[in-house]
Amino acid sequence: MPLLTIENLPGAAIEVAPGATLLAALQAAGHDWMHACGAKGRCTTCRVQVLAGAGHLGPLTAAEERYREAGRLLPTERLTCQARLPAGEVTGRVPEATKLPHMQYC
Repeated sequence: MPLLTIENLPGAAIEVAPGATLLAALQAAGHDWMHACGAKGRCTTCRVQVLAGAGHLGPLTAAEERYREAGRLLPTERLTCQARLPAGEVTGRVPEATKLPHMQYC
């Protein structure tokens, strides 16, 4: 099964179910992750900084392309509510700007 590891979130090596978004996988594993628009791709609060394995993620969605063009989503970032991991392994980090105040990060 595909694997998502968030290196600055304790215990965050997560199996991603086929067809699931990264956000759905994070939530299913019990992790609190910021997502202000309700996982509809209308903001960038759920973004993840991808450190390794970006090629394993599915293609950019229209929402991700729109935010990239507007300069609101860096080339090394993906929206967890949009990105899917059909196979392989991805390693990422929670960006400083989207860390939740009640969470402890490594």
